[in-house]
Amino acid sequence: MGRIRVLLLDAAPGALLDRELERLIGHGLAVRLNLRRVADRAAARAAWAGRVDFTDFDPFDESALIAETVRDGSGHDAVKSRAGVPFRAAFLAAATDPALAHRLRVIGRAGAGTDHVELAAAARHGVAVTHTPGSNANAVAEFALGQLLALTRNIPAYNEAAHQGRWSSPDCPAAELSELTLGIVGLGRIGLALAARATALGMAVQGFSRRPAESPVPRTESLATLLATSDVVSVNLPLTPLTRGLIGRAELARMRPGSILLNTARGGIVDEQALADALGDPAHPVAAAAVDTFAHEHAAFASPLFGLPNALLTPHVAGMTRGAMATAAIRCADHIAFLLAGRPDGVPVVTA
Repeated sequence: MGRIRVLLLDAAPGALLDRELERLIGHGLAVRLNLRRVADRAAARAAWAGRVDFTDFDPFDESALIAETVRDGSGHDAVKSRAGVPFRAAFLAAATDPALAHRLRVIGRAGAGTDHVELAAAARHGVAVTHTPGSNANAVAEFALGQLLALTRNIPAYNEAAHQGRWSSPDCPAAELSELTLGIVGLGRIGLALAARATALGMAVQGFSRRPAESPVPRTESLATLLATSDVVSVNLPLTPLTRGLIGRAELARMRPGSILLNTARGGIVDEQALADALGDPAHPVAAAAVDTFAHEHAAFASPLFGLPNALLTPHVAGMTRGAMATAAIRCADHIAFLLAGRPDGVPVVTA
């Protein structure tokens, strides 16, 4: 049967690749590296030839993912993803075929969200799903602040005007942060990190969460109350059956006139068509939005928000700092190794 095999679908970028591979190999794992998202493939091959195996395919193509995972009937004990490669029922069934020499036992996500995994199917097939909650909390909180400042001070519009040689002055002065109330939907690690930073900058902060846990952030009694009493609303929730479509037309209509929506969480939480319609209506209370996550991403990237001047769009990069990505990669490597070794204590495992 040989050494325990791990398929690294999308390695950490740049110099972090070496750290991630060293960590996995240090745990005694046999690594197969997918080069598709590696910037310098030749350098990676030269540096790691003889220590890891290589492949090159699009992991978002399910047929290619299945074929590579079960190639030659060998299989892999674990797969690791950074970019949220979908692991659906068909993949899970194929990767756990009892005829494989290495039946899939662990899925590792170098990041917090696990909505890309069909968790019920993983449970049926005996596959543990681990992730790295909190690894990018500071990075995402900082990015949300960047979104907030960019929109409250209209920075993108001024930048565009300046590049066109136009000296653009505001029609009316912008509000300072200390004049604004930030409403945070979801008081997990990211929400609390954002609250601390916004408070330090003088903002009034309030939050809404269904969790009963104690929090230093004042809570509103309902989401509707938070939306109606906040100048800026930041969405910081995981995507679950309960949060999918949480903010739609009715919720957007409840927001304060001239308000701003920030989404660094998951695209499916906010109805993108409803948001696009709101931003396209000058009479709607929502004046602008910054969106980093979408219902359709990567090769399928598409959104009704395209082309709207009051929509600041970025390609799911909020958590991509050196510190956050290094922490996520190393933790994920450790979690995978511990689960494969039968040492689950302290390893976060997500269930359906």
